[in-house]
Amino acid sequence: MLQNKNNRETVEVSVASERAEAVGGVLIALFAALMAISQMVNGELEEEMMIAHNNVVSYSSWYQSKSIKESLKESELDYLSALIQSGIVTEDNIQVIKQKIADVEEKIIKYRAEKTEILLGSTKVGKENWVQDIEGKMGIITGVKEWEQLTQTYDYATKRFDYALLFFQICIVLGAVCIIIYDNHLLQKGLIILMIIFGITGTILSINGYLLAP
Repeated sequence: MLQNKNNRETVEVSVASERAEAVGGVLIALFAALMAISQMVNGELEEEMMIAHNNVVSYSSWYQSKSIKESLKESELDYLSALIQSGIVTEDNIQVIKQKIADVEEKIIKYRAEKTEILLGSTKVGKENWVQDIEGKMGIITGVKEWEQLTQTYDYATKRFDYALLFFQICIVLGAVCIIIYDNHLLQKGLIILMIIFGITGTILSINGYLLAP
């Protein structure tokens, strides 16, 4: 009688262990698939982040070149103004110098407007202030500050995915341990609960990272 009871308990433990192994295997497959999707999306976001970062550098250099041109024109303006004030220029040539000053001032205004559009972006400055084109097209400039914001946003999103991948990896390790420990049903059950917690956390972080991405 006692032996039959022990045999029944052994069978029940064995069945529970096999069930736990099956659940663990399914969870491993599920969270491994989610981890693979997260890795793919994270890879694409990292590429976009590198593009945004490169554009920050490129557009900053473009902005600096406009600043240099503006400074040169301002120096030229100061020189021309000094010529008139000094009295060196004859009456016959004053009109020519004044016309040159007007042209230089117009250039300075143009460079300042271009700098503003390159810094802030076409959308921010408004259609009436579009002065800088790209390959003949107006109003398509993404400003330096916009690229910087995009870079930060991509960085936040990829960090969420990095944490998510960590939780998925821990989840899969727990699942592997769950399958190996086949003679301790309670420990298997605890590992499955931990798997679910880590897996759900990883999934939430992945969704959060995807929603943060531009």
